[in-house]
This record gives sequence, structure tokens and C-alpha cells, in this order.
Amino acid sequence: MLPFRFIHAADLHLDSPFAGLSGLTDQVRKQLQQSTFTALDRLVQLATTERVDFVVISGDIYDSANTSLRAQLRFMEALKMLDGEQIPVFIIHGNHDPLDSPRLEVTLPPLVHTFGAEPESVTVSRRSDGQEIAVISGMSYPTSKVKDNISLRYSKRKNSDLFHIGLLHANVDGDQEHETYAPCTKKDLIGSGYHYWALGHIHSRRILHELPYIVYPGNIQGRHIRETGPKGCYLIDVDEDGTVAMHFRELDTVRWSEIIVSINDCCQPEDFRLEVEEQLAQIASSHTSVFNMVRIRITGRSKVHQMLEDGYILDDMLNELRRKEDNRAGMAGFAGGVWVESFRLESGADFQLDQLLQEDSFIGEMLRMAEAQHVEEAGRNSVIQAAMKPLMEQAEMRQLLLEISIEEQKEWLRRAMELNTVLLLDDQIAGGSSV
Repeated sequence: MLPFRFIHAADLHLDSPFAGLSGLTDQVRKQLQQSTFTALDRLVQLATTERVDFVVISGDIYDSANTSLRAQLRFMEALKMLDGEQIPVFIIHGNHDPLDSPRLEVTLPPLVHTFGAEPESVTVSRRSDGQEIAVISGMSYPTSKVKDNISLRYSKRKNSDLFHIGLLHANVDGDQEHETYAPCTKKDLIGSGYHYWALGHIHSRRILHELPYIVYPGNIQGRHIRETGPKGCYLIDVDEDGTVAMHFRELDTVRWSEIIVSINDCCQPEDFRLEVEEQLAQIASSHTSVFNMVRIRITGRSKVHQMLEDGYILDDMLNELRRKEDNRAGMAGFAGGVWVESFRLESGADFQLDQLLQEDSFIGEMLRMAEAQHVEEAGRNSVIQAAMKPLMEQAEMRQLLLEISIEEQKEWLRRAMELNTVLLLDDQIAGGSSV
């Protein structure tokens, strides 16, 4: 087997709208909307600099079937640049950009191969000497809804000295956080005899198996707070023995993260503000090459909680942090900047929850029941449905409530329990006796 090098990328989602974000200034929104294209440019630069023999892209090049003209033109520009460097590109389309999507009729550069609606295999040669090095198999989604196990339709590897790569946009082993498109198992993929499965669809970076390698590179640019951490692609070296060496390369310019700020040691809102600014400064100094989009989760217990829960302190602080960052970015650029995406109040009032849970009292009994319902799914759903029933009778409210996630519903219950406890404790103190 001849040694060679290639890049495995997936889920480019070019021209993602970054929907659902509030409070963005014009220049920050522009930075976000440009980020997927910048990541694509970095991918091209990496392929050129590292002198790879070819690039594989495992689906979802575009963000939706209604592909923007800008996304198509920018992608074509990238393909032409790679073709000019004599770097072949092998592409499959996924559920976001199936073959039946309306797009411009364009002539692809000579070294670009897009796999069709049925599995096929092509042979690729090494750039330096033209000798055959690998067989690449793939299949694009004909429509957005591919629910069958298409991996079983790929031809098994025949006896060959060439390295075999399968391109597949799929949900392997039923990942619950992603839609079940082209479902298959690791066993299915291992049984093919391929050396490397270049997967797409799951946006978090994962190596599911080695020998053979079954790999999700993740998307090249995070698009929201659920896509945290570095994003990019894999640069892969294959040696004479077929041994694979994986090298992750960052491509993102906007990076999403969550941090936790505790109010346990805060006596005043000013203490909390200083702690927030210190942690944001640490992020800025640690991640100087990207624009950081940060969600702040507020935890702990102190009297500051009730001040923060009133809302205006957090709103004012959020607006001020964003104003400062917008001014800084306007003068110094976005690299190393920190934008607060939101505050999430998960803290509690200043009482000893563990102690109250042990009390033989009305409050203790109420908290134990609430805790059980919060943990147990059936009980939690029952409480939530009963509370939302009057609101669900209104069409506009019903649509909004159906979009609320399970985590948000659980947070509602927790905060309701907190509020009830505070009110009962206040009443207990005012009455001078136990409840």
C-alpha cells in the first residue's frame, strides 16, 4: 500500500442564518453569518498547505434545500481553487442538501466528483506520481428523508491493496440527539471490510471505532450554543502498512461555550459582576484566535439570587457587556473577543435545601414530592401538562409552548419549587411558628 494524505470534512452548512439569537449588533451578526464561509476558506488553505492528495466532504454542504446563491457561488469558488492546486474533491449530499434541492446548473471543475443517488466507487491516484492509492465509495441523498439503512447497499471491499474509504451521511447506533437519517450500526460498517468510514450528520467530533476507523469530524463551524468547542476537520495520514494517523485541525472563527458562575460567595450584585468579568477575561486571553460566544450559567445560593431573579440587573449587565464588546470589536477586530449569548439563572435562594429535604415538616414533604416529580419523567410531564393546559387552549401560546425544550420545562419546575419554598419560609418567619 502506498502512503498518502487526505482531509475528511463534513457538515459545512454554508450560509447558516444563525437564527434564534437576540440582541446582536449589525457587526456581530455579520461576523456570525460570514463564519461558515471563513471556515471553508481555511479548509481550502489547509488542503493546499498540507499538500493533501484529496479531500472528502460527507454531506450537508449547504444549510438547507433552499440553497442561497451566495453559498453556491462561494462553494464553487473553493472547488475551483482546489482544482487549480490539483487536489481532487469527493462529495456526497445529505439531508440538508439532497440531490433534488433547487440549485444552479453548474459545471463542476474536472477534479470534483459528486456521488449520485446510488452507491458507486471511484479510484483516486496520488498527486505526486499518479499511482492508485484508494477506492472511495459513496452515495448522496436523493431526497431529504432517507430513513433506510443505505450502508447495506454499498459494495463490500474486494481483495485489493488499495485503501478503501466509505462516505456516508448517517446516524450510527441511533444517536438520540440527532434525527435518525440513514440509520445503521457500527457492526454494519465494520462488516463492509472498508478501512475508513468518513461520516457526516453528527456535529460533534467522534471516533466511533478504530480498525476500521469510523469517524465523525463534526461540523467546520459551530452554529449555536449546543455546538460548543473547537470545530474543524481531520487531516489523515495513511502509511505503507495502512496505519491511520488522525490530526484534528481547527477551522472555526466563532466558538461557542458555556461557563458556570457561582453566587455562593457573592454578597452583593457587584461581587457577581466582578466574577463574571474575570471569567470572561480568562476566556478572551485563552482563546485569542476566535470570537467567543458564551452562555453564562448562574449557580449556587445566596441572597443575591433574588436580586438577579428580578431581571433588571441581569438585563442591564448583559446590555453593558455587549456594548463594550461591540465597541472593542469595532476597533480591534473580533479575534479574542467575547460576546455573552445569554445568562441562564440556575441559582437558588439563600436556604439550606439539603436540610429542608430532611425535615419532618410541610416544607420538607413538599420539597421531597417536588424533587421526585422533577426526576421522574411521568410525574414531571403530568405536572407540566396540568400547568400548561389553560395556555394550550390559545393557538398562539400553544405554538410557542410546543417549542419549549425538556430542559427548559425542567428548569421551570425547579424555579417554581424555589419560589414556593421562599414564600413558605417567609410566611413561617412572619408567623413566628413552623408551617
